[in-house]
Amino acid sequence: MTATGTYTPRPGAAPLPRMIAAQAALETKMLLRNGEQLLLTVVIPTLLLVLFGSVDIVDTGAGEAVDFLTPGILALAVMSTAFTGQAIATGFERRYGVLKRLASSPLPRWALMAAKTASVLVTEVLQVILLTVIAFALGWDPHGGPLAVLLLLVLGTAAFSGLGLLMAGTLKAEATLAAANLVFLLLLVGGGVIVPLDKFPPAAQDVLGLLPISALSDGLRDVLQHGAGMPWGDLGILAVWAVAGLAAAGRFFRWE
Repeated sequence: MTATGTYTPRPGAAPLPRMIAAQAALETKMLLRNGEQLLLTVVIPTLLLVLFGSVDIVDTGAGEAVDFLTPGILALAVMSTAFTGQAIATGFERRYGVLKRLASSPLPRWALMAAKTASVLVTEVLQVILLTVIAFALGWDPHGGPLAVLLLLVLGTAAFSGLGLLMAGTLKAEATLAAANLVFLLLLVGGGVIVPLDKFPPAAQDVLGLLPISALSDGLRDVLQHGAGMPWGDLGILAVWAVAGLAAAGRFFRWE
């Protein structure tokens, strides 16, 4: 026999941190179960690192190819998750009314975005661990301070996340799918990920150097390959993209 009130329901929302953690865990599970997303975020960066790090295809300058390629592939992994993957997933969630229904739940809209960001960060941690292990197996010899690397990755994530949410919240899902993949391919080729920027004409270098993928890959390369200190110029570029992208996403994002 139980006491009175033992099974009396107590309606109400769960504590906000618990809701964010639960939503972040769900977002991460959905991402890891999506074959297309895994291809974009894990398989492609891994294959590029193994292929170009093992075979002398692209002239990466003096030193080992893996020392040049690894920072660029890490930057590509951040872009693939925070920008391309998030834009496509969020765009289709918006199309199918998932975001509209979540927005009407006790979870605030800003908390939903926080959960998505947490899911991106968890995925990136897994990517960085995997790519680092592979790079070490290929003979990678990194230098520099971990604080600079962390700041670059965080600002790069913020910049690409803002741009991805802006695209997903303003374009139709099909247009987001096409545009996000096209941008991914263009920045893979022209963002200093695999091909050094000094291989492009001087006028193009000035423009390409202002892109977030170029700032992230060059900043990581300065630290990890050349042992430089804080790459303030690249950090500044990423900070501008992060503020502009997140502000624009917050202003123009449409939930349905």
